[in-house]
Formats: sequence, C-alpha cells, structure tokens
Amino acid sequence: MKYRIDLHVHSKFSGDTDSEPEESVLHAIRAGLQGIAFTEHYSYEASGFAEGLREKYKDKIMIFRGVEFSSAEGHCLVFGVNTDTLSIKNASIENIIPLVNGKGGVVIPTHPFRGSNSIGDRIIDLKDLCALEGHNGYAHYFQNAKAVRTAEELKLPYTGGSDAHLSHEVGACYTEFRHVVTYDNFIDLLLGGDYTGVDTRKISRVWPF
Repeated sequence: MKYRIDLHVHSKFSGDTDSEPEESVLHAIRAGLQGIAFTEHYSYEASGFAEGLREKYKDKIMIFRGVEFSSAEGHCLVFGVNTDTLSIKNASIENIIPLVNGKGGVVIPTHPFRGSNSIGDRIIDLKDLCALEGHNGYAHYFQNAKAVRTAEELKLPYTGGSDAHLSHEVGACYTEFRHVVTYDNFIDLLLGGDYTGVDTRKISRVWPF
C-alpha cells in the first residue's frame, strides 16, 4: 500500500486564513489520504490543536505536526523539532539546517522557485537538505517543474504539499510514500527518500482561484 500524505497544510492558526483545522482533516479523509501535516507559519506551537484531532481521528487518518519556518532567505518546512525552542529566528538557512538536523529533525525548502518567500537558486549550494518541495499547490506548473528538476539534479527526493489555506484545497498536492508510514518512522522515512511528490491539478489551474 502506498501512503499519501499532504505535507503542507495551514489553518486559521497560521494567521492568514479562517480555515478550521478539523474541516481540513475531514476533507483529507474524504479525499482518501492516509495523512495530513499541519505546518503553521513560523511557530510549531501554533499546531498544538493537532494533538486532540489526532486522538479523535486516530482510526481514520494520521495527523502530523511541523512548521513552515521563515529563514532569512525564504520558507522551509521543518519536521521533527519544536523550532520555538531553538534560537533561529531570522537565521540564515545555512545555520538552520545543521541546528535542525542535529536535533533529529529535517529541513525541506518550500515552493523554492515561486518568488516571494522562496529560497531560489541558493538551494544549489546548500548542504544536508532532506528534500525539496517539488509540487506546491500554490505554485505555477513551471515553478514546480523547476523544483523537481533541481531536486533530481541535486539527487534529492522531492515532496508534495497543497499549501492549503482552505479545507477544499487539501490533497491537491501530496507526497506518496512507498512504505508504511507511522508516527514513529515518519522522520526516518523522510530521510530515506523513498517517496515522490504528486500534483493532482490540471496544469492550467493554479491557486489562488
């Protein structure tokens, strides 16, 4: 069985949407996803609500927590570490990566070629990244294509995430894992790289719309 997990979802706790997190969970279940990751802007603690939802829907879907962190150069997903406990606010991505890796977490630059809040070509010189976000639900097709191409050139895996700010957007892009995913092995699987990002949208459809 392949595990489909949307690794990039926002809710009202990100501060730029009114979306209720439970509505996103319910949409993910209806879409047939096996998992969803809440990655609120800037703060890991902002997704504390996920613990209650994880218990409520434990027989239907996995609910992960991460953060879309803002480095000095652009945004990146961080999993496996509570970034609120690290002294990395406004830090350079070169400094964030070893700090997060050293704590057992992973760093994945998001929408790397979307322009605003994106790390861009600087990615080429970065060391010890876990992966790149190859398919982002708010990026244009050509921006995602460049991210995928860059990941392949750097011999990095690439993920998919909807970047959903509304519940119906969840699952438009997701990451397909080729092994059973659990809460315990999630970080190890991300590091292992045996997954791929998927974009379910038609090329002509790009959010927001």
